Amino acid sequence: MEPAVMNVFSIDLEEWFCVYNLSQVIPYEQWDRCESRVERSTLAILELLSQHRVEATFFVLGWVAERHPDLVREVERRGHEIATHGYSHRLITHLSPDEFRADLGRSLEILTPLAQRPIRGFRAPSFSITRKTWWALDILRESGIRYDSSMFPIGFHPDYGVPDAPLAAHLLSEGIWELPMSVAEVAGKRVPCCGGGYFRQFPYVVTKRLMQACNNQGRPVNFYLHPWEVDPGQPRMPLPLVKRVRHYNNLAKTMPRLERLLNDFQFTSARVCYGQDLASSVS
Repeated sequence: MEPAVMNVFSIDLEEWFCVYNLSQVIPYEQWDRCESRVERSTLAILELLSQHRVEATFFVLGWVAERHPDLVREVERRGHEIATHGYSHRLITHLSPDEFRADLGRSLEILTPLAQRPIRGFRAPSFSITRKTWWALDILRESGIRYDSSMFPIGFHPDYGVPDAPLAAHLLSEGIWELPMSVAEVAGKRVPCCGGGYFRQFPYVVTKRLMQACNNQGRPVNFYLHPWEVDPGQPRMPLPLVKRVRHYNNLAKTMPRLERLLNDFQFTSARVCYGQDLASSVS
């Protein structure tokens, strides 16, 4: 019997009101007025990971780390990798190179003193590294980032996607590794199976089969989730129907599904899963 493929478990550590889906009803300027719920949700996830002895990668939003430094320290104390999610959760497609450099730099200034190890990983808000924002990769490398985990190799989503991107982890010509979000190929189509809204919308059995298809090809699945996705008690905002379904559907089912997922698959952090490859990138 072949050993199970080791997959990557990651958390985009942000508040419930930081998501792009809510940006029209809760702009950045109003964030400090909102109820903070990130600690209780993150601690619940940490307990679950501890029970299953899973090390994960936490892509931490700088804005949250600035307000909850002890939470970031607790994440690392429990053995998880600290990576960056930028500072303000502004999409790179909405930033100039100078604005992105400043946003990333502010995040690293906040996170670096909170972590015992260097910050080597980055995930863009809403996966906003696309062909239009390819310039951001050079800024990441210059800032000491060794791997990016932002590209979604799909073409149907209106806000993100690199349709022709490779499905497996690969070294970019810019000198950093790309750990793309996972999709399975079904009848010639690319179907996401990497967590987040897809994990909540699809029946669990569909996610499981898609992930198994990736593992059967020898590809680790790059799974992600947000703390607010295990918080069915979060405030409900007035949203258009599609956004409302995308954001709130099946929140109460996320934790039970995570239990099943952690029983069915093997997971670790990006730094462990790809350690030798990441060491070959240009710092």
